[in-house]
Amino acid sequence: MRRAAPRPRFSGFDDPVFDAQMTFRAVMNATANPGRVEELSLLPDMPSRLAASLAAAALALIDHDTPVFLDRSFASDPDIAASLSFHTGCGFVEDPSCAAFALIGHPAECPAFSSFAQGTLEYPDRSATLFLQVEKLDNEAGLRLRGPGISDSRHLAAAPLPASLAEELAANRERFPQGVDLLLFNGSRLAALPRSTRVEG
Repeated sequence: MRRAAPRPRFSGFDDPVFDAQMTFRAVMNATANPGRVEELSLLPDMPSRLAASLAAAALALIDHDTPVFLDRSFASDPDIAASLSFHTGCGFVEDPSCAAFALIGHPAECPAFSSFAQGTLEYPDRSATLFLQVEKLDNEAGLRLRGPGISDSRHLAAAPLPASLAEELAANRERFPQGVDLLLFNGSRLAALPRSTRVEG
């Protein structure tokens, strides 16, 4: 007799299909409007060290074909890898350059953006998306953003971030159409910094 699969410690989305679709739409809205903070209302049951919005985006975007990199902060909690693996079927990699998604719990210690997959000129979509979990995220004074999806400029305040963020983002934009995309998460909120966005200050 085949044994039933073990019940997961964390149940994920209440409605996996509907909740994933709504989360995906919020991520796409954030990406189309760089720096604009989006609020998620459908939040999954996942390990508490993951911001609820980050957990939701991970469940919506990651699948069995997307290798995932966890920084030391997230990798130190076995529940995170176990829950992501159970609900998405993903595998994990230790080399950032091999990851399609990178989950970063300590953005101040994030590896250089250039160490992640950059895509190619023929296939720029084969680059990594970085999930940065921050303690502050709002549209108050902070980074000044310009570029596609922003009518004039937009402000985004987020912390903590890498000390060299301005230089990292400038170099990342210079690699366009290659380069990584960033998603920032705090509580139930998220914001996007696509590679096409120009950051001032």
